[in-house]
Amino acid sequence: MNLIVFKTKDHPDVSYFDQVALNLISLMGHSEIVPGALTDEEVEQAFNSLSKAVSSPSAQNGDSWDDDSVSVSHRAGPLLDLLQVAIKNDEYVIWEKSLR
Repeated sequence: MNLIVFKTKDHPDVSYFDQVALNLISLMGHSEIVPGALTDEEVEQAFNSLSKAVSSPSAQNGDSWDDDSVSVSHRAGPLLDLLQVAIKNDEYVIWEKSLR
């Protein structure tokens, strides 16, 4: 499995396995192309799209302690935090394959 890393200037990098990352990129409203980027003007729309997508009831499935799967809403948390910092600081966000 490969990793995809999301980066912005004032937040630690956020890494996901490639299929999870591609799903989150799609939920942000962008094509699943790696590498990719959001300009500082696009970050807020991506944040809003992802927030709306993960607030749906189907995105909440898998949060039970009895279930070993992880919900989309839970997985999206670190990326939403990164996007919020980028919005606050008027920064762009990039994603690329991890070199590790």
